[in-house]
Amino acid sequence: MNIDSVLQPLQHFGVNLGLSRIVKLLANLGNPHERISVIHVAGTNGKGSVCAYLSSVLTTAGYRTGRYISPHLIDWTERICINEEPISAEELSQLLQKVQAAVSPDDEYPTQFEIITAAAWLYFAQQQVDIAVIEVGLGGRLDATNVCSEPLVTVITSISREHWQQLGPTVADIAREKAGIIKPGCPVVMGSLPADAEKVVRSRAKELQCPIFTPQPALQISPGWAEYQTLQHPQNSIQYPLPLQGQIQLTNSALALATLEILQQQGWQIPKSAIINGMVNTKWPGRMQWLTWHNHKLLIDGAHNPAAAQVLRNYVDSLNPQNVTWVIGMLSTKDHAEIFQALLRTKDKLYLVPVPDSNSANPVELANLANNICPGLSLCQTNNDLTSALESAFTDTDNLVVLCGSLYLIGHFLGTLNHS
Repeated sequence: MNIDSVLQPLQHFGVNLGLSRIVKLLANLGNPHERISVIHVAGTNGKGSVCAYLSSVLTTAGYRTGRYISPHLIDWTERICINEEPISAEELSQLLQKVQAAVSPDDEYPTQFEIITAAAWLYFAQQQVDIAVIEVGLGGRLDATNVCSEPLVTVITSISREHWQQLGPTVADIAREKAGIIKPGCPVVMGSLPADAEKVVRSRAKELQCPIFTPQPALQISPGWAEYQTLQHPQNSIQYPLPLQGQIQLTNSALALATLEILQQQGWQIPKSAIINGMVNTKWPGRMQWLTWHNHKLLIDGAHNPAAAQVLRNYVDSLNPQNVTWVIGMLSTKDHAEIFQALLRTKDKLYLVPVPDSNSANPVELANLANNICPGLSLCQTNNDLTSALESAFTDTDNLVVLCGSLYLIGHFLGTLNHS
């Protein structure tokens, strides 16, 4: 059975936030989620890399560690891992059949995300994981992952204005949705948030009597190494390798280490050696990743919202390039103007492409917008496909070339690499 043949037809249900369908579905499956210890991670950006650090360290510490993330880059199986290994396609097909068979005919049919989320809970319960790191799909309060009543730790990495169509127009509205994963008495680890958002999260934590921890970003002590001050004793610190690129990882890794520190206080055995080895082995593809494409060095990154685009631009600036050549494709729902404002500078070159098999923004419209926002571009052109855009981009060998704008575009690109 092909996984796409099960999940693709469910796409037309779209995003339909709410817990009633997933709660019924899980009840029909015997409530597998109630048998799992969970770290629940929400946030606009950073949640994926925080999950990657946690999963890598906990696996290294000897725990059987589940990890559930979305979206996937190339293959559905990436979403559900145990000890960093994706579920096999065969096991995922069997689980999806089981989950679909558990939908009562009288009930409203679950969405695609609800079906695969239920499959993840079922798999982790069957495989008797010690702990699962669960990434929120969208928002928090009404997200299909938000069924665990007593997470070990709740993490909110960052909040900026994304998915406001579903979550509400202001940063405070979005914070209210993300704070919906906070549960009575469960510790909260919070990243640096805009003041309005922080106020919402703090008041929710206070209302539910949750201790809240806000670790300082780690300090970079040498290239590829960072130092984290512990929550309990700021004079105590741990130095660890940081394989993921960009300044933002000083923040994301500190959130992961604070979470691990809380687990240690709860009695989980996570030695310093597991933290160091787990951090060094962390992989998070498609985010500020360097690759070689036809013997050229290429930087790829999702950068699919303004905050992520700003993080990418900061990293690019830290490399001091003469000029940058951007190859960009975006979904139609994204904040194109703000992403361009964050990325583009005078004398940069821009190649715009459609995002395959997705609700893509029109490259010609994007080109008009980009020229308005940054009239000093030395080139702005549209291409019908990614390969021709990259070939054109690399004819100027002295520019840094960056591919970004959508995780779906990055996934498509990585998929073509695997097949070439």
